[in-house]
Amino acid sequence: EPRTDRWNSPLPPSCAGGTDISMTWRPERRSVAAWASYDLANTVFALGVAGLYFPEWLIDIEGYRDRDLAFAINAAMIVIIVLAPWLGARSDHEGRRRPYLIAATFVSVTATLFIGGTGPGPSLAFFSLALVGFHIGSLFYESMLVDVSTDENRGRISGLGVGVGYIGSFIAVIVGRLLIDDFGHAFVFRTLAILFLVFAIPAFFFIRERPRAPKTGPPPSVNQTLAQVRRSWREAANHRGVVPFLVGRFFYSDAINTVIGGFLTIFAIEEVGFTRDELEIVLGFGILASVFGGLGGGRLTERIGPRRALHFALYLWMTAWIFGLAAAAADAKPLGVVLVIMGGFALGTTWSADRTYMATITPPDRYAEFYGLYATVGRFATILGPLIRALIVDDAGWGRITAMSALFGFLVVSRVILSRVDDTPREWAVT
Repeated sequence: EPRTDRWNSPLPPSCAGGTDISMTWRPERRSVAAWASYDLANTVFALGVAGLYFPEWLIDIEGYRDRDLAFAINAAMIVIIVLAPWLGARSDHEGRRRPYLIAATFVSVTATLFIGGTGPGPSLAFFSLALVGFHIGSLFYESMLVDVSTDENRGRISGLGVGVGYIGSFIAVIVGRLLIDDFGHAFVFRTLAILFLVFAIPAFFFIRERPRAPKTGPPPSVNQTLAQVRRSWREAANHRGVVPFLVGRFFYSDAINTVIGGFLTIFAIEEVGFTRDELEIVLGFGILASVFGGLGGGRLTERIGPRRALHFALYLWMTAWIFGLAAAAADAKPLGVVLVIMGGFALGTTWSADRTYMATITPPDRYAEFYGLYATVGRFATILGPLIRALIVDDAGWGRITAMSALFGFLVVSRVILSRVDDTPREWAVT
């Protein structure tokens, strides 16, 4: 493939009235590898810290309630809701993503180093800060998909990132099994933080971004954040399918992120009856299914399009959810295994199709701005999910099975809304 050094000019040809750079851009292979490595890095955090060992650590604390974790998550998401669109717009203004990716990653890594080293209150605060860095970094990582792919291979590259990323889940589980008994949770959190940074480093140096001309005028300020959000939503409404997709994404992200953000660990141990060792083994199979779901989902997305691939993933989720509810109601661990493995495959397929879908319906000059909305929607959903869980479990006293059933309804609603969105190719004006 041709190298991209000829594009190292102050303004890309598309900005100078020449041919559209999107028609000639060919990413370097090391850019693709570095981008996939970052997916592996943040999955080490997502599974190892947020999804498994931090909730597990909280269970052992006397007086812990589901709302404690929900509060920490919600605090982080409120910050992200404010920051994500503003930082996305600022990135578009400057024409670059990588500096923001690096800064957000260091915030997450640094905060993770302190989790578990103090009492539950400070650890929850550090966990919340780590989530802010993690999700802001994910915003820029997701928007850089267009820098490491072309229109023809975007689904495949997205699936590659997801598939490679879930290797990070294996690493996280192995680290926990090797270290937690002898050294404790705090040491495991520090180890995972270092691994997050190590696997992220290639993205800091080797991802070559598409040249983008900086916009004129001063960059948006923090005081303009809310106005920027309103402008972004108004702009999104001018492009077919963007707003309905984001609304549909809100509902399925609410269900999925609530479960993988720690609820699954608590649900499997407290309701289905898995021991911690059993759960780690089952999660290993679930992670393997996620790898195949990511790689296979990328191929499926290219073959049938992101719309149909995402719908397929949602149907898988609904089926897995039913198995999980049955496992808890009947105290049947084998059905719980089906939940984890089928959900793992659905998870990989969901994110492969999801971000390709977003890239398909987003104009090239609005990628970071609209991915800011994309991130905001997902994070606002992550506020609602834990809140509903806490209200149902802690306040109403209806139990975790009822909370899981409520989240199932969100999957159904998302599928109905997404029926209004198509993935036919758009024609974008060259700017």
